[in-house]
Amino acid sequence: MSTSEHRPVVPDEIASPQAKLVYLSLLISGEAKASDLQQTLGLSKLTLFAVLESLSRKNLVERTEGGYVCK
Repeated sequence: MSTSEHRPVVPDEIASPQAKLVYLSLLISGEAKASDLQQTLGLSKLTLFAVLESLSRKNLVERTEGGYVCK
């Protein structure tokens, strides 16, 4: 990897592995629908929405018309 490549960084306040996975997926994709995240990451709807809500409360993720994005 060259030094000019940017490595995604997970904020310190994200502790759970599932939340880190969701955050990084959104960071890399730019925007994703919940159904796409669920299928890609293999998370249940209940788990995914709990993680998205947690990230939203921490002001790290927001819901858009097209899905979810990192702030």
